[in-house]
Amino acid sequence: MSVFEPYKIKNLEMRNRIVMAPMCQYSAKDGIPSDWHTTHYLSRAHGGVGMIMVEMTNVEPRGRITDGCLGIWSDGHVPHYKRLVDAVHKTGAKIGIQIGHAGRKAEDDDEPVSSSAIAYSDKYKTPHELTTEEAEEVIENYRQGARRAVEAGFDTIEIHGAHGYLIHQFSAPRTNNRSDAFGQDLSLFGVKVILAMKKEMPEDMPLLMRMSSKEFADGGYDLDHSVYLAKQFKSAGVDMIHVSAGGEGKPSRERFPGATPGYMLPYAKRIKEEVDIPVIAVGILDELKDAERAVSEAGADLVALGRVLLRDPHWVLNNDDSKQFVPEQYTRGYN
Repeated sequence: MSVFEPYKIKNLEMRNRIVMAPMCQYSAKDGIPSDWHTTHYLSRAHGGVGMIMVEMTNVEPRGRITDGCLGIWSDGHVPHYKRLVDAVHKTGAKIGIQIGHAGRKAEDDDEPVSSSAIAYSDKYKTPHELTTEEAEEVIENYRQGARRAVEAGFDTIEIHGAHGYLIHQFSAPRTNNRSDAFGQDLSLFGVKVILAMKKEMPEDMPLLMRMSSKEFADGGYDLDHSVYLAKQFKSAGVDMIHVSAGGEGKPSRERFPGATPGYMLPYAKRIKEEVDIPVIAVGILDELKDAERAVSEAGADLVALGRVLLRDPHWVLNNDDSKQFVPEQYTRGYN
């Protein structure tokens, strides 16, 4: 199997197995994608990527990391995303959107919110602990975000449950010391988000979840906990897990193995095998040999590339010997 082979899950058919990982651009105003976003995403779509994943797009204004982050809290956002979706589709690529909420990692909001009143660090504000009713209101905002994403024509939706953002905050013992139902079952908030969003999605549209499979801060959870979470999320309706790690706090020397090529592949392999669900692998897979190793050794169904695509938008064109994804306009550059 090669990363340049096609892939299908439900009604999502991709020309190859390379995904552009979501990477915040901090270049929006009022949550609306700008000309920068159009150029940014179209460049990688023309460069042969199988699927573009739009950066974390937030379900309410206070859910943004910064005021420059994307949003999908208003019906007025939909036409802007539809233009982007239509443009990407013309290239032959597919496009998904990552929907999320920064929670306590919202830097510009006057009063961030979280599962518990625990600050991310001494450089961040102490968040307001959402009441049970307020948490349910946020879940409803996720549902409305999914409805708008479907209206905009996205091929898939990825829920951001990783990197220390709101769903992760509810899912982790370090950041959830609640006494209500959301504290008794650490998967519950994420499960309710999934169930709410599924109500707005067509049956044949896949739902993805990005998870931190291991926390790197002292006192963080390990793979046993993320396997449990992933099983609950699968039962609720998630079709694929995007296996990442960390982001919840300062990594400790004991828990962080170091960011080397493919260092998260064992995490993806274990979740795929124990949860029996398709997975996306990520983590410095910049070289073709490492991307292929993700598929052959870890059993990954898709491979997400991040920063390397910032450096080389044409990674696919430059690494695929068959040149099957080269746009007609670029053929003379590859002859």
